[in-house]
Amino acid sequence: MLLWFAIVGPVLVAEIFRSPKIDYRLVSIAAVVPVVDVVIGSVSFLHSLVTPVVTLTVIMMATVPTGPVGGRLRAGRLLRRRLLGIPIGLFMHLVLDASWSTSRLFWWPLLGSDLRQVDLPESSGVTVRLLLDVVAVAVAFWAYRRYELDNIDNRHLLVSQGHLARRALS
Repeated sequence: MLLWFAIVGPVLVAEIFRSPKIDYRLVSIAAVVPVVDVVIGSVSFLHSLVTPVVTLTVIMMATVPTGPVGGRLRAGRLLRRRLLGIPIGLFMHLVLDASWSTSRLFWWPLLGSDLRQVDLPESSGVTVRLLLDVVAVAVAFWAYRRYELDNIDNRHLLVSQGHLARRALS
């Protein structure tokens, strides 16, 4: 089920925002991070709304642009733009695994702090998980063509900087 989050998350973000400057590598990694719960075998705050919201807040506060226009102000904005891929990826995980359909999990800790009785959204049957990964591979083939990744410059831009070519997003 890793492919479902790692591929479909960034592709949806690219199609929704159409931003060439989002770091799609960070979106992909952050979309996979909550799968740690599956590895450890228990539900945690990673599947709640609080995780991406707190992450977003920390990033916004830590990268407040200050100083002259030509100096630190620009650096703060660029760092912020790059790091915003993390909370966006965490939000994408919540969407793609339907965490929002389990109120106690999604709204943790507002509806109670005990998550021991809550099932992981990823705990669906093996057939469903396999089907989602097959869909993810199909999306990857589509995205490869859609974002013109057969072009070595576009592919290098994605691998080295996490960006998509502006002309490929139009």
